[in-house]
Amino acid sequence: MNKIFTKGRIALLVIFSVLIIDQIIKIYIKTHMYWHDSIRVTDWFYIYFTENNGMAFGMEIFGKLFLTLFRIVAVTGIGWYLVKIVKRGMKTGYIVCVSLILTGALGNIVDSVFYGVLFNESTHSQIASFLPEGGGYASLFYGKVVDMFYFPIIDTNWPQWMPFVGGEHFIFFSPIFNFADTAISCGIIALLLFYSKYLNDSYHAIKKP
Repeated sequence: MNKIFTKGRIALLVIFSVLIIDQIIKIYIKTHMYWHDSIRVTDWFYIYFTENNGMAFGMEIFGKLFLTLFRIVAVTGIGWYLVKIVKRGMKTGYIVCVSLILTGALGNIVDSVFYGVLFNESTHSQIASFLPEGGGYASLFYGKVVDMFYFPIIDTNWPQWMPFVGGEHFIFFSPIFNFADTAISCGIIALLLFYSKYLNDSYHAIKKP
């Protein structure tokens, strides 16, 4: 059994599984929902279709092309690191965490690089289609990242007596994110919780010839 599930194969399994799930969700949302359309699952969980030009959780900094190229460089570096730690025989859990981070970044790269060419624009009145006759909504490398998970766990107003913010609307955890963002977050959190010391040790280990 150990010969079947080698560390390298486990890494590949994580990468392909997360990437496929991420793209299936995004493509379904993109081709079945209007832009900013929402589906209420519970009071604190919605499927809310939106798109962003920036990084994880809808943050937007610098230019679109810069962000796409930055993602590609980051994924290349993480991929190189993953190969190194697999060859070094690092702990399986550590390899899985790095694989999650790599795949999450890769999943959003697919959107940024290809979605502008593969789909037409999603609007309030138009559901996007795959490979439209009139062409996509943007050129290569200028696609938007599809987000859909929204968890407004607390949706209320600040008490009137509070200074500065009294009476204003308040939502706890307002970012809208996707499955790839979740993979990145889970990978990073698990690294910090369980492998913080191992992270430093592995860094020095791969520097050895």
